Amino acid sequence: MNANTAELHDRIVSWFDDAGRDLPWRRNASPWAVVVSEFMLQQTPVSRVLPVYEAWVERWPTPAELAKASTGEAVRAWGRLGYPRRALRLHAAATAIVEQHAGRVPESHEALLALPGVGEYTAAAIASFAYGQRHAVLDTNVRRVFARVASGEQFPAQSLTSAERELAASLMPERDAHRWAAATMELGALVCTARAPVCSECPVADLCRWRMDGYPAYDGPPRRGQAWAGTDRQCRGRLMAVLRDSPLPVPRIQLDLVWPDELQRERALDGLVADGLVEPLEDELYRLPE
Repeated sequence: MNANTAELHDRIVSWFDDAGRDLPWRRNASPWAVVVSEFMLQQTPVSRVLPVYEAWVERWPTPAELAKASTGEAVRAWGRLGYPRRALRLHAAATAIVEQHAGRVPESHEALLALPGVGEYTAAAIASFAYGQRHAVLDTNVRRVFARVASGEQFPAQSLTSAERELAASLMPERDAHRWAAATMELGALVCTARAPVCSECPVADLCRWRMDGYPAYDGPPRRGQAWAGTDRQCRGRLMAVLRDSPLPVPRIQLDLVWPDELQRERALDGLVADGLVEPLEDELYRLPE
């Protein structure tokens, strides 16, 4: 490790110790709490996750408790977090933990990666934050921090590259790598943000290549936006809201009222059924899965 890298570690982790948010999955870093938080935080900001997370872990404090619930209960409790298939995957992961690991979240990266709904990033995050293991945890915030501080680029590539993995490995400390992972993630979330980085509050501003090079603008392929209005995702969300809010099966005519485009509504409803999020019944009635 060179002196510059050691300085990055010291400054960023010290900043995190003082400025890191007091989040419930950090206060209670039990393996299951970390699993729930990582599923919920996928493509969803902390502010939206907090109330749902706290209600969820109070209701289902262990994988066994969630596994005993129906998938419909899990989807209903997911509320308006979006991407409700995550609720099904989290329920499936809880079931697998009970059936294959005696109700205990596995420690090994390989075993975590075998759980339903757990990809490379999520497995690394759980192993790191739940068990203090040494893994590169490369979410969007961390990748942006590394791109700016170490590579002098405004934004990383749209997809994770082998060069980024090598850079992350070279920057990872031998000890307390989980603290480094959390600290760099927090720095990207609070200071080195995508749209309005606050360089005056950055603990490593004087070491940042992007800043030293005069903040060169991103010159890669157009960055994907997060369109919502009028999309199939919005339509699916409207349909799911009706089903979540009703304790009884919902007639088709009631679903038809929430979205004007018939073809898009049909496509969205068919997709929800295919994904296992909605169960069709006789007489054109629909409900969340039992």
